[in-house]
Amino acid sequence: MTKPKVLISDKMDPNAAAIFRERGCEVDEITGLKPEELIAIIGQYDGLAIRSSTKVTKEILDAATNLKVVGRAGIGVDNVDIPAASAKGVVVMNTPFGNSITTAEHAIALMFALARQLPEANAQTQAGLWPKNGFMGVEVTGKTLGLIGAGNIGSIVASRALGLKMKVVAYDPFLTPERAVEMGVEKADLDTLLAKADFITLHTPLTSETRNILSAENLAKTKKGVRIINCARGGLVDEAALKDLLDSGHVAGAALDVFVTEPAKESPLFGTPNFICTPHLGASTTEAQVNVALQVAEQMADYLVTGGVTNALNMPSLSAEEAPKLRPYMALAEKLGSLVGQLAHDNLTKIAIEVEGAAAQLNPKPITGAVLAGLMKQYSQSVNMVNAPFLAKERGLDVREVRHDREGEYRTLVRVTVGTSQGERSVAGTLFGNGQARLVEIFGIGIEADLDGDMLYIVNTDAPGFIGSIGTLLGKTGINIGTFHLGRREAGGEAVLLLSVDSPVSEEVLAEARQVQGVRIVKALKF
Repeated sequence: MTKPKVLISDKMDPNAAAIFRERGCEVDEITGLKPEELIAIIGQYDGLAIRSSTKVTKEILDAATNLKVVGRAGIGVDNVDIPAASAKGVVVMNTPFGNSITTAEHAIALMFALARQLPEANAQTQAGLWPKNGFMGVEVTGKTLGLIGAGNIGSIVASRALGLKMKVVAYDPFLTPERAVEMGVEKADLDTLLAKADFITLHTPLTSETRNILSAENLAKTKKGVRIINCARGGLVDEAALKDLLDSGHVAGAALDVFVTEPAKESPLFGTPNFICTPHLGASTTEAQVNVALQVAEQMADYLVTGGVTNALNMPSLSAEEAPKLRPYMALAEKLGSLVGQLAHDNLTKIAIEVEGAAAQLNPKPITGAVLAGLMKQYSQSVNMVNAPFLAKERGLDVREVRHDREGEYRTLVRVTVGTSQGERSVAGTLFGNGQARLVEIFGIGIEADLDGDMLYIVNTDAPGFIGSIGTLLGKTGINIGTFHLGRREAGGEAVLLLSVDSPVSEEVLAEARQVQGVRIVKALKF
């Protein structure tokens, strides 16, 4: 078996390459490549490990004919064209937790620097001025810290602030009351936080909802004398408005580690009294850089070797522990998606993926991704679990997941229902004890069948002699029947015949089959 091949294109801790090799990957470390140089060689690699220097553009992805995963050693993926990667079926991973402590500590450090005006005091002291009476700081003890974003980094900042005997008020739409109690913080809306906070620190990604969350309007709602720290993302704070409020004295101090434009060669804030800045140093500690390099290597190797997916930004996470349990379900789901796609792929408007029994206890996202991958193969042969949701969305397909706690006829069941111009069409399958996928229902008719290889699907009127007629037709055309599965609604009513055959069924044979008395629909299937 050929080993997956990985390119490390940015400088990383050397142990990252060692992890790739230990886990069964070949690895090349080639840094400082120009875009055209990367385009020339990327086609030979299955994985690309980067930091912030390499820009993974659509042009590079188009040349990456074997690429399966891009791993970013760090949290920000502004240098990766994620929509283009998704369309190509390339997983994009980051390492959101490797530099969490480092970034949180930097925010606390900047808070202290603001409270005691350390940079200015240092500069004047080193200039020989000895300004002992020129700087009057404030204590952080007893002050209120307003936390915008209470996720991983925000929660670490909160714990450090509580250790400093501060009060913490947190705004985060995803923060539950129970989690707030667990963290020891007060959950509040944004306006309440702005009115209460003596210090405000931001720990949220840059999205359409969070862009300029500290706008001129919101900055005006803060209490006089507030101090603001941003170690998250440039664009969360209106820099021009912050400059005005620093000049007016309403904001007592501000510290930014991030800017709207980076590198920040110029800014209206530069030179403003009580303003501190650092050049995006939140993750810049030895420990953090080692952590993210090792984590990205572990994650990428897991995906390339075992199929485990961790911290992916464009597909559901699937741990190495989950993968063995989910893999049989994903195989079943892909076959069900393929079946319903081959039989009802015209004018699809919606799709529902339902799980019940043992399947309902599992992470449904990989199952949904596998169904969509099977379905979307009717539109593109290069489809996989990464780009299938992208293709479904592109075609306006409404996707719904349903989990049932009920006990059904089968120990575990996956049902796929699509909406078509002729109404809803549904197929269902289960897993036998050995993990073998088995179809158990097709368009409301109970039928047990394996879905494998070349198959023939026939809808007919149930009548004596029909099976013999089909067998005779296939026999005279040299097509051998492997397995034979029959289901019907009622005696003499609509019936379904699924045959596995040892060779593909030609259009000429299909045309002959349509002439057999009682036949309504004939289709060749491929799994």
